[in-house]
Amino acid sequence: MDAQMDTAQLGEEIVKVLKGIYDPEIPVDIYELGLIYDVMVNTDNEVKILMTLTSPNCPVAESLPQEVEQKVTGIENVKSAEVEITFDPPWTRDLMSEEAKLELGML
Repeated sequence: MDAQMDTAQLGEEIVKVLKGIYDPEIPVDIYELGLIYDVMVNTDNEVKILMTLTSPNCPVAESLPQEVEQKVTGIENVKSAEVEITFDPPWTRDLMSEEAKLELGML
């Protein structure tokens, strides 16, 4: 039971870190933009993040996943972090949170 609590708490910490990473072209964090599809934490505190980019030709296609991996790995208690990029489903504006849409004047 404690392991589940710990992984849930660690998941919350990971989301906080993700909310501090911004797409350099859009002034909204990658979490609110809807670029993070899933955050998985196992009982050994190994993290896997499934994310996408705004487009396959995104200028930060190389650097953004590395930044995510480095910042998540830097969280206390995270044993390892792996970022997997997917374009299925492709990113659309519909994946953005209400907060992100408001920030970008889309509401």
